[in-house]
Amino acid sequence: MAKIKAGLLSLRDLFATAWWIFLIAGIGFAVAFQFVEPAPPKRMSITTGGESGAYYQFARRYAAILARDGITLDIQTSAGSLQNLERLKNDEAQIAFVQGGVLQPADDPDAEDESGLLSLGSVFYEPVWVFYRGREMTRLSELQGKRIAVGQEGSGIRALAQTLLTANEVPMGDNLVAFSGLDAAEELQQGRIDAAFIIAAESAPVVQVLLRSPGVRLMNFTQSWAYERRYPFLTRLTLPRGVADLVRDVPPEDIRVLAPTANLIVRDDLHPALQALLLQAAREVHGKPGFFQTTNEFPAYLDPMLPLAPEAERFFKSGAPFLQRYLPFWLAVLVDRMIVLLVPVIALLIPLMRIAPALYNWRVRSKVFRCYGELKFLEDDLKHHFDQRRLGEYRSRLDALDDEASQLRVPLGFTDLVYTLREHVNLVRGILLKQEAALGAEPPPATEAAS
Repeated sequence: MAKIKAGLLSLRDLFATAWWIFLIAGIGFAVAFQFVEPAPPKRMSITTGGESGAYYQFARRYAAILARDGITLDIQTSAGSLQNLERLKNDEAQIAFVQGGVLQPADDPDAEDESGLLSLGSVFYEPVWVFYRGREMTRLSELQGKRIAVGQEGSGIRALAQTLLTANEVPMGDNLVAFSGLDAAEELQQGRIDAAFIIAAESAPVVQVLLRSPGVRLMNFTQSWAYERRYPFLTRLTLPRGVADLVRDVPPEDIRVLAPTANLIVRDDLHPALQALLLQAAREVHGKPGFFQTTNEFPAYLDPMLPLAPEAERFFKSGAPFLQRYLPFWLAVLVDRMIVLLVPVIALLIPLMRIAPALYNWRVRSKVFRCYGELKFLEDDLKHHFDQRRLGEYRSRLDALDDEASQLRVPLGFTDLVYTLREHVNLVRGILLKQEAALGAEPPPATEAAS
């Protein structure tokens, strides 16, 4: 029990001495907390395209990967890239697939973007397949007067098709029809339309069907260099001869096609940790080689339609965050938050804690030194200003000092100071007794002197 009381006494003395250190540390903690990101939510939403499209299928693969780390990805279907952008701006979704070329980059690259959207980079090529019937064509300008399927309103393929057709002075009118995908393929096979713009992966059923359809040709863009120079969001790609079917030699020659990229766009308020996790999922899904891409070519920042997110820039330079490489996602996030919170506080506490022991030592010793000050004053009084009429006062003052010394509460490590003080009180009492003896005064009782 005595040890417990002594320990509590030490803690009380420590707090009484160093309360201001705790106060400064608390203020530092509060300031550091302002710079700590809140914990990431466990649910986010992505807007894609139709259920039969590549965007939707890739989003489902993202959802399966994110679920391993306890994140639920809600998938919303849409009419296409334009609707996806609207949903992001209206805070109806946090992530979207957006086709390259739908947004044009700002004329001034240094101008501040006010859309509230950021790019996590391009994740795969989206080849533009222009299938047609009739004689061989190599330029879009040859489609004048033809009935052309350009996709539904609000889709990325329609916006891109209109941009390319306008550049080739093909008039917009009733000749443009809103068929897309397999519907457009059927209309083309039946001869009810003359051409169709398709954006899909090379392995998509609609592409494979049209590559093998009798009487249907794939446009070979002989002006692909010019398109790439005029439209930075487009990339020249080559579909090798026979790559679709070696036996039937499909296609019968190398075909040059154009391709925008599919871009992963997020709201700028999406938690940085979730952005990093999303990029890791994109690397896992899109990092494999294909007809048009090499290993780990994606994700990459190929379309400057929107500013690159800082988290994506770090990812492209250094890969996944260090802690997320070795720890489960939630533990990595927790440790990262604690580092941001505790490092400045610890940096503040180190110099303060070096001062604290000296202050604590001074505070404990000061209790004893106050008694020494009065004892020294009494000793001088006895040696230089002794007055026999004040004997009772001298005795009372010594007894009071002895009582005060015996009642001092100090930690066990400082009790030697208390015993030394009491010895010195008795030393001064001895001086008083000598003064009394020198004057012939009657000495006090032995019990009183011993006290």
